[in-house]
Formats: sequence, C-alpha cells, structure tokens
Amino acid sequence: MRIFITGAAGFVGFHLARRLLAAGHTVDGFDGLTPYYDPRLKQARRDILLQHETYHDNVAMLEDMAALTDAAEQSAPDVIIHLAAQAGVRYSLENPRAYVESNLVGAFNVMEIARLLKPRHLLIASTSSVYGANPTVPFFEDDRTDHPLTLYAASKKAGEVMAHSYAHLWAIPTTLFRFFTVYGPWGRPDMAPLKFLDAIEAGRPIDVYNHGNMSRDFTYVDDLVEAVARLVDCVPERDAGDPSVSPVAPWRVVNIGGGAPVQLLDFIDTLEKVVGKKAIRNYLDMQKGDAPRTFASADLLERLTGYRPQTPVEEGVKSLVEWYRDYRAKYGPLQI
Repeated sequence: MRIFITGAAGFVGFHLARRLLAAGHTVDGFDGLTPYYDPRLKQARRDILLQHETYHDNVAMLEDMAALTDAAEQSAPDVIIHLAAQAGVRYSLENPRAYVESNLVGAFNVMEIARLLKPRHLLIASTSSVYGANPTVPFFEDDRTDHPLTLYAASKKAGEVMAHSYAHLWAIPTTLFRFFTVYGPWGRPDMAPLKFLDAIEAGRPIDVYNHGNMSRDFTYVDDLVEAVARLVDCVPERDAGDPSVSPVAPWRVVNIGGGAPVQLLDFIDTLEKVVGKKAIRNYLDMQKGDAPRTFASADLLERLTGYRPQTPVEEGVKSLVEWYRDYRAKYGPLQI
C-alpha cells in the first residue's frame, strides 16, 4: 500500500514509518519539524527515513492547506495516518494557541484531505488524556470523556468528534487510537522517561509530582507501532454488527495500552537500577492538569488485532537507556 503519515519525523511517526517500510509499503511523510523540542532529534530521525528508497519526504506545517493538499495528492494514498499534533500536557498551559492551530485546524485540514481523496482507511492519533481524572479504571473506549483537564486533552477530544462527523457525512472509514504514555528509543525529551534518564545520568534533580503518588500505563513504542500497523487492516464498517463501531458512521476508537499501570516511584526505581545511579528526587505537589492515573483496557485492541502491548517496563527502560547513550555519543546531549 501507499501510506501517507503526518508527523513522520516525530517519535511515533518515525517508528511507524520504519515498521511499514520494512513490511514493503511505500510511505509518504509529512512533518513541520517544529522546534517544540530539540530539532536535531527530529532531523536525525528524518535522515534515517530518507535512506529508504520507498520513503518520500514533505516538510511543511499542517496549517498550510496548500502544501498539505499538494503532498497528499501526489501521494494518492490508500491509507492516511494522522500523527502530527502539538503534544505535551504541560505546554498547553503556556501556549494554548499552538494546540488550537495544530490540533484543531491541522486535524480539520487532514479530514478535508480524506474527504477529497477518499482513502481506504483514515487513522488518527488521540490520547489517554481524554479520560481526564475518571475515577473508574481501567479506562474503556465507551467511558465518558467529557471532563478534560487540559486544553491538550480537549483539543484531542475535539479531533475525535470532528472525525466522527466526517465519517458520518462522507463515509470515511476512521479509527481513532488513544495512546497511553509511550516511551522508548528516539523518544520525546519533554516526557518524563527521557527527562528523568538525562537528569539521573547528569546528577541533576528530578521533579516528582504528587510526591510520586500516581501511576501510568507505560507503553513501549514497538508495542504501540505493532498495534497501529495491525489496526490499518481493521477497517470499521457501519452496520456490521460490531458494537465498537458507531451506529451512524464507519468510526471507532481503540485504546493502545498494555493494561498494566506502573507506579511512578517504581518506574524511577527501575531507571535507577538500569542506569546504575540513584536519582536526586525533588518531591512536589500535583501539577495543574495532571491525572492521578492512566490504565487502559486493551480488550478491544486484542479482539480486533489479536495483539496487546506486552513489553515489560524493565526491558523497555533498558532499551531506552542503551539508545540514549549511543545517541549522545554520536550527536551530543539532547536539549531537555
């Protein structure tokens, strides 16, 4: 197949593009290479993708409809996978407009492209943040998601319901997948796993919010990418008798998480063990916008694909540490 991926130089997009290229597909990437975090990391990912003969590159912003339209029309994709977004829960407190421009306007532009080009399947990344502080766990896809804690979560929830309207009006088969705390090699330096790792190795303190009384359903990136690759062929069909599909549109939402939340303090303990050095812990109160826990039900994912994330945290952390040490030796320290 020919697959068009937005956010191809991002953490998940990079891994997914490599996975699909290795499977023999042609991938057309689209990325703005924004400076939200160290642009050298994005450029290094992009350089690796460009080594593939069946990878084609487009550098532009999602908000640039003309550039997006031109790239997508040249791609003529069988499948569109929309990963590009303004990420980051905490940054949404500092620069909320970036989330409106990227996650609302950008997502709208991608949906317009899908309306025009009519791909076999449109897949869009959402987030576990849409569950907010739901008190009941695990989180199921049909739980209410009406109480987001940040504009980031609100913008991703808006993308879900916008996509439903497009799926209904234009019969675009659409799958939304909700990520749960993805980590691993080539990860985002604004997220806790890599921030903690870098600080521990450098002997700097780490900020531990809510005094460590929180848990996350950490999902190793290879597991997430395997799940997305399998979902490509799980095209939702209206009136097929599948309760996970909307009754009025070929649209569904799927959690991608292992369903095995880890206490934050246990995750830090694991990092310390692998690094071989103790963290200097700066215990703080809960930060505005943080959820106390995330906990995915992976039942629907397993029913659809026969797969659920399964990499143990110890194994994932070891791979993260090995990669970062290699990366730092080659490129120098990340800007964190």
